[in-house]
Amino acid sequence: MNANNIPPITEDDIANYLVNTPDFFERHAALLAAVQLTSPHGQRAVSLQERQAEMLREKIRSLELKGAEMIRHGNENTTIADKLQRWTRELLLTREARDLPTVATSAIAEQFLVPQVAIKVWDVAPEFTDEPFAQGASDDVKAFASSLMRPYCGANPGLEAAQWLVDPASAASLALIPLRVGIAPQAFGLLVLASSDTQRFASDMGTDFLERIGELTSAALSRLRP
Repeated sequence: MNANNIPPITEDDIANYLVNTPDFFERHAALLAAVQLTSPHGQRAVSLQERQAEMLREKIRSLELKGAEMIRHGNENTTIADKLQRWTRELLLTREARDLPTVATSAIAEQFLVPQVAIKVWDVAPEFTDEPFAQGASDDVKAFASSLMRPYCGANPGLEAAQWLVDPASAASLALIPLRVGIAPQAFGLLVLASSDTQRFASDMGTDFLERIGELTSAALSRLRP
């Protein structure tokens, strides 16, 4: 074969050779000390050993940051769990069923620092039909609540449920949590959380915690149903 037809050696060829020839640097130990690499922290040249040490330090820093983040998330989850337990305790200690909506909303506002909270319940037992929480929900709101398979989070486009709040105009973001018995398709109530912070209840936020709030509220307020 003509030498001119031999394909040139590529970087991949060299890399493959070194990977598949582990004893190369044993036979050329002096080469390791002579190899110079560009430092990521400037244009100066560093030895291979120094570059490896820098890479190891970077990996350690990355692991330390991940560890700190895990600890922070763990502390946040513990704090939320403690608040959820205190809120649930308030519901369990409520003797009168008619007081449950007030206790649920006031405890949410207090424990989770939600500026405005409102609730409406329908299809209640006859003895509760005159209570404020059982009035004011239109058929449209009831249908909307039943259509929610998970909490709605996002901006306040002037939804009717926002009018249940003390100050609807200041509600820049909302979380609307349907209340239902188990997996029943029809909702029997709607819990409204509101904030003047547009990012407090953002449309891309996770709703797992809000779903738990809805499940516990639904279970407690089931005492209002026939």
